[in-house]
Amino acid sequence: MTTTSILFEQWATVHQQRAEQALASALPAADTPPQRLHAAMRYAVLGGGKRVRALLSYAAAELVGAPASAADAAAVAVELIHAFSLVHDDMPCMDDDDLRRGKPSCHKQYGDATALLVGDALQSLAFQCIADTQAPQALTQVQILAQATGSRGMCGGQDIDLQSTGQLLTRDALETMHQYKTGALIRAAALLGAYAAGHTQAQHIQLLNQYSQNMGLAFQVVDDILDATADTHTLGKTAGKDALQEKSTYVSLLGIDEAKTLVKTLYTQSLQSLDGFGPQADALRGIARFICERPF
Repeated sequence: MTTTSILFEQWATVHQQRAEQALASALPAADTPPQRLHAAMRYAVLGGGKRVRALLSYAAAELVGAPASAADAAAVAVELIHAFSLVHDDMPCMDDDDLRRGKPSCHKQYGDATALLVGDALQSLAFQCIADTQAPQALTQVQILAQATGSRGMCGGQDIDLQSTGQLLTRDALETMHQYKTGALIRAAALLGAYAAGHTQAQHIQLLNQYSQNMGLAFQVVDDILDATADTHTLGKTAGKDALQEKSTYVSLLGIDEAKTLVKTLYTQSLQSLDGFGPQADALRGIARFICERPF
C-alpha cells in the first residue's frame, strides 16, 4: 500500500467516524416518543455503510477551505437522504430485498408501515438539519438537495428503473436513469460541501460538478459489476438481483470487460477535473480511487 493510500484511509476513517457521530446526534433518541419510529430510524442509519456521500461533502468542503464543522450539516443531510432511499428501495413494492448492510432490511425488522414512515421522517430531518444552520448558503443547499432527491433526481431515476424492468435500454437511456437515480445525490453531496464555505468560487463549483458527475456514474457502473461478480456476504445485500429481475445494467449492455473499461475512463476524467488543485484535493482523489476500486 502506498503512502498516499495510507493517508487517505486515515483521513476517511476520521471523517467516517465524524459523520457517524454527527448522525447519531442529529437523529432523535430511541427512547423519545414515538419510540418505535425513532428506534427504526436509528437502525436504518447508524452502524453501517461506506459513508461515501458524507466523505464527498467533507472533501469538497476542504477543497474550498471550509472547516469540517461547517460541512457536518451537509454530510448528515445527504446521508439521511441516502438512508431514506435505501429503506424505501428495499420494500416489497420496490426492489424487494430482505438484506441491507449485512442485516435485515428496515421493513423486515420493523414492518412495512414503519419502514415507510422511517423514509419519510429521514427525508424531512435532512432538510431540517440544513435549515437549522441558518447559514447564508442554507437556501442554496436546500435547493440542491431537493432537486437531487425529487422527480428530476433520485426519485425520478427510481421510477425509470421500475418502469424499465424487463426492457433493454439504450446506453443513453441507461446513463440518464443512473445520473438521476445514483448520480444526482453524489453530485449533491459534493456541491453541498462546496457551498459550506459560503463564498465558493464559480470555477470551483463547475469543476466539482464535472468531477461528481463522473463519479456518480462510475459508482453505478461499479455497482452493476459487483452485483454480477461479488457474493451476498461481501456486498451486505443480495447479489445477482439485477439479472434475476431482468434489469438493464452496464454489465448486461456492455459486458464485464467493457464496463470495467468505462470505469477507468470515468476515473481518469474525474482526476482531470481536479488537475488545477493541489494537495487540498487529495481527499477527492482518494474517494475517486475508492469508488472505482471498491470491493463492495
